[in-house]
Amino acid sequence: MKAIVLEKCCKAEDLQVSEIPIPKIRPEWVLVKIHAAGLNHSEALLRMFEANNDYINTPIVPGIECVGEIVETNNSELLVGDRVIGLMGGMGRSFNGSYAEYALLPARNVFKVNTELDWLSLAAVPETYFTAYGSLVESLLLNNQDTLLVRGATSTVGQAAIQLAKAIGATVIATSRHESSFENLKTIGADFCIIDDENISKQQLQPRPNKILELIGPKTLRDSLLTVSKPGFVCNTGILGNIFAVEHFDPIKYIPNGVFLTGFFSNFPTRKTIDGLFSLLSEAQIQPLYSHVFTLDQIREAHTLLEKGCAGGKIILKIN
Repeated sequence: MKAIVLEKCCKAEDLQVSEIPIPKIRPEWVLVKIHAAGLNHSEALLRMFEANNDYINTPIVPGIECVGEIVETNNSELLVGDRVIGLMGGMGRSFNGSYAEYALLPARNVFKVNTELDWLSLAAVPETYFTAYGSLVESLLLNNQDTLLVRGATSTVGQAAIQLAKAIGATVIATSRHESSFENLKTIGADFCIIDDENISKQQLQPRPNKILELIGPKTLRDSLLTVSKPGFVCNTGILGNIFAVEHFDPIKYIPNGVFLTGFFSNFPTRKTIDGLFSLLSEAQIQPLYSHVFTLDQIREAHTLLEKGCAGGKIILKIN
């Protein structure tokens, strides 16, 4: 089968298509014929910085999510022909992922889905919309009485969060560093848009959010904690600011009284959460967003765009 194999850290232009054997089935794993896969910032980081580390099982086929159909199964509730999504659990890092025509995946990380979405639209969903949905529903406990601020709203997860939050009925404030993004953010559901100058807490926001989805990460987390009303909730999900930890973190001094800090870790998807996500997508007739489609043969171009972070939306890899 065709696959992209990462031997070590490299430049985007060093990526190439290889021929490797189709993996053989084993108990509690399923073989998926991949139709498409969404690309993620973490895969660019893997290629640029992480692949040389011992905790990455190189040589590795990257890719943390995919959509496709079951072609072989063993001791699983999944059946041949089932339309599925697969995501996380070590995919593309501990074992081969989705930059290939087939993937052998743990059955616990593969979910049958009943949807009328085409393969490309479906490929925009797994990691991006699951992360947004889990952050909003499991971590922020979002409801239709809330005012949500999405920090990093132009990112793929940010845009998905706007769509999902509006479907839930919340009022949505979206942030961007550029006013030119406001029109698109309002088109997908934002009620208000503001410039993120990294000092939002000093702006006189009306309405003031009682919940914040923090996608920039530790770089702006303290400002988000100071922005939210009391009682208020802040969910740190992303690290778009490329600062990965809060130095000398003292929770007593760092987190204001009456503010609750949580996070969302997407590595362990569950049937309940996936079903909830797809129910909301269907009921609200949400069209998953993506901006560019590439083939395996165009992996260099795809990863160059991914690395630059200027795609303006989800990048999809069309495989079969």
